[in-house]
Amino acid sequence: MDTHPLSCGPLRVGAELPALQLPPVDRTMLALFAGASGDHNPIHLDIDVARRAGLPDVFAQGMLGMAWLGRLLTGWLPQSRLRRFDARFQGITHLGHAMSCHGRVVELLDIDGEACARIELSSRNQYGETKIAGEALVALN
Repeated sequence: MDTHPLSCGPLRVGAELPALQLPPVDRTMLALFAGASGDHNPIHLDIDVARRAGLPDVFAQGMLGMAWLGRLLTGWLPQSRLRRFDARFQGITHLGHAMSCHGRVVELLDIDGEACARIELSSRNQYGETKIAGEALVALN
């Protein structure tokens, strides 16, 4: 039996994806992502480098935030249905930010005979500040 969220009924414009709530960003998280991604830019790992750049401390890699949005999508439907995934970085995710990722269906469309949905994505901190805004195109079957 298919227990995938899309099997629960017809998808409609305005439907919200289940939100993804993440723990507060900390140094361990940044170090682990650096190791996993290969992004060892010291501005994300070394407070002295961050301060020389005029920042108060290290901050999250932008691709970590995009990975969280990808996790939101693939927690909702299989990765094989992802057709496009775009993001715009709009702010720095600082240490201590507890991020939440959100998605909303904004359009249902047919692309070359394939039923698809356009999903508006956002990543916001606990203060409601958007750090990443994006969009995905997913196949519905």
